[in-house]
Amino acid sequence: MVATCRDVMRNAEITADQIAGIGITNQRETTILWDRKTGKPLYNAIVWQDRRTSDLCQSLRDKGHTDVVQAKTGLLIDPTFPPPSLPGYWITLRALGSALSRANWRLERSIAFNLAADRWSAARDRCHQCFAYGAFNIHTQEWDEELLALFNIPANLLPEVKDSSDDFGTTEAHWLGASLPIAGVAGDQQAALVGQACFQPGMGKSTYGTGCFMIVNTGETPSLSRNRLLTTIGYRLNGKPTYAMEGSIFVAGATVQWLRDGLNLFADASETEALAQETRSGHSVYLVPAFTGLGAPHWDPKARGAIFGLTRDTGIAEIVAAGLQAVCYQTRDLQHCMNDDMEAPPVRYASTAAW
Repeated sequence: MVATCRDVMRNAEITADQIAGIGITNQRETTILWDRKTGKPLYNAIVWQDRRTSDLCQSLRDKGHTDVVQAKTGLLIDPTFPPPSLPGYWITLRALGSALSRANWRLERSIAFNLAADRWSAARDRCHQCFAYGAFNIHTQEWDEELLALFNIPANLLPEVKDSSDDFGTTEAHWLGASLPIAGVAGDQQAALVGQACFQPGMGKSTYGTGCFMIVNTGETPSLSRNRLLTTIGYRLNGKPTYAMEGSIFVAGATVQWLRDGLNLFADASETEALAQETRSGHSVYLVPAFTGLGAPHWDPKARGAIFGLTRDTGIAEIVAAGLQAVCYQTRDLQHCMNDDMEAPPVRYASTAAW
């Protein structure tokens, strides 16, 4: 990260004294447990695709906690979201952070930052996700006492919650050539929402990387989905939250990666377009990329991938085409759900690919 910043500064021919401040984004919902004094990880990072806590999540649903969790946090009970994905509550008593908070620790070497989180991070980022879907109320914008009790979370572990643009401390001078203020924090998908200038209700973005995430700005009022999409915080500025609705596809670009590295069907992802164009119109092959379960609107952590419609003339081109089309089908599902939930003119989207 620091090397990238230095490269940017060098290419732009600017020095640190010309920079007013920096912002930090991160891969959302990836947990890193680490010692705040030394920065040493206490456990392997747990990414949002981890499905090992499916049974625990089912237990929470069976006990009837789904409605209260969704009503207060906007999220569903799924292995994507902790606390179930954390390797035991006990370890949170030592240290808890995300790629975001550890990046700031590295930049600032300060415990102070880890006691602050922007409003969105508090609601979604695994930086505080053991508290987040268990305790942060997106309506009151505060930690929720009922949810704290439900998940047995000590209140003294909770961070201070700040706006998306706020004072998050400063970097150490030797990192970038001067001590720079950390003035903004946002998870990658919310940062993309802002980056695509989706500032009006009904404007949304769909970004394609490992997975695909479609988020639509819903304005000042949170909107509860009828189609099992997520209600979340888009951003908060000057104390005023802007809400959003999100659909999460777990596997998009990762399908191409699997076709390349797992099946060795081609050497480079750039070859997929030409292969797909070789297929006949209306070929019968369908690929379901449920390698880590299915996300919105199904939320089935135990679903597994499959290829259907194979015939004797099925070849590499047809399977590759099916893999690319799977991204389209999943995205279309989300679009239908979004438009149905919004009950307004068709949602306007911007899209970005980062495969």
